[in-house]
Amino acid sequence: MIAAVVLACYTVAAAVWPPVLGQRAAKWSDRAPRLAIALWQAGAASVVASAVLAALAFAVPAEIVGHGLAGLFEACADMLGDGSSVSRMGFAAMLAAGAVLSRVLWCGVTVLVRAAVERRRHAAMLRLLGRRDAELGVVVIDYDERLAYCVPGRRAQTVITTSALRALTPEQIAAVLAHERAHLRGRHHLVLAGAEALVRAFPRVPLFERARTEIARLVELLADDVAARRHPRAQIAAALVSLATGRAPAFTLGAGGETALSRVRRLLGPEQPLGRRERLTGLLAVSALLGGPAAVALAPGVGSFLAHHCHSLLSL
Repeated sequence: MIAAVVLACYTVAAAVWPPVLGQRAAKWSDRAPRLAIALWQAGAASVVASAVLAALAFAVPAEIVGHGLAGLFEACADMLGDGSSVSRMGFAAMLAAGAVLSRVLWCGVTVLVRAAVERRRHAAMLRLLGRRDAELGVVVIDYDERLAYCVPGRRAQTVITTSALRALTPEQIAAVLAHERAHLRGRHHLVLAGAEALVRAFPRVPLFERARTEIARLVELLADDVAARRHPRAQIAAALVSLATGRAPAFTLGAGGETALSRVRRLLGPEQPLGRRERLTGLLAVSALLGGPAAVALAPGVGSFLAHHCHSLLSL
């Protein structure tokens, strides 16, 4: 029961009060966007896992686990067949855990399916209005707005408008396209879909809202860093200035947008990368967020199991 209370308290505290995670991540997230993305994902996942495990820990007390599988099966049968208030509460807790998981899976599938439908529609439009540039390896569309974006999926495409081609130099075009291809190779659309699914599953939860915003920003920083491995940061920054006012379709990943100007400052004044100790600390934090709920949920059951069986062996 203690484990269930601890997990429930953590779920509520972490879900509705994310500033601690946000403030700690903000100090170094721009220096290590990949690690910061993992931290936000782990934080969101730990809240969902804690909610599910809290319900399971309430439904299946540690002393039942201590008697092995036979005791566990007997407890499950009691919940299904016994009409006592304790059994009903345990059964309700199991239903709550199943409802949380089902809600997350349903919203995840919904987000992915809806995005896939929109991408197919957009691909059909590109076949009608766009033309393939074999040299650049992109689809070019005649449009007055400066845009460069990628359409992820099985038939991924990179798109650039004629207005952007006229405004950018060849070096800047190459840098922008490297940014978009970094999105495709990193499958950043799946990262964003996961964050969006949690917001849709549990609206107005501060942690999930903040995670979606931060992850959307951080994937752009990560793509900038990947592009900067082969292209000068000044060229990427100059291209972002030209594309800053562009608004790509919501289901795509564009080089411009609201974060463009802050990314320009970051590109022109890069900070020192994280040291080994800082990266190790971040990885340990990710591991703790992912493994902590399971450890708290399992510890009483494992302790009860060992105590029961050690006592049985000593009594032989």
